[in-house]
Amino acid sequence: MKGYWIALYKKIENQDNLKKYGEAATPVIKSYGGKALVRGSDHKVLEGNGFERIVIWEFPSFEKANECHDSKEYLEAWSYAKETTHRDLVIAKEFNN
Repeated sequence: MKGYWIALYKKIENQDNLKKYGEAATPVIKSYGGKALVRGSDHKVLEGNGFERIVIWEFPSFEKANECHDSKEYLEAWSYAKETTHRDLVIAKEFNN
């Protein structure tokens, strides 16, 4: 079953750091089969708190999504933004009817 990263960015203090992260992380994520479904798109908050940015990546499997996040390469990429970017990130497994 597919896996999904769902990132809800609450506060971005430094756009340059986020850009460096994106440039470094994107090839890593793609190397694990990641495909961007939503990436900073306009959004409408219907309930709850709003977010500055929403990103959703789809992976071929839940396991690949976890492997990517835990990889040395991804963690190095995240180091560019982790001090100036506040987000919630979850990895979700595709629902099986």
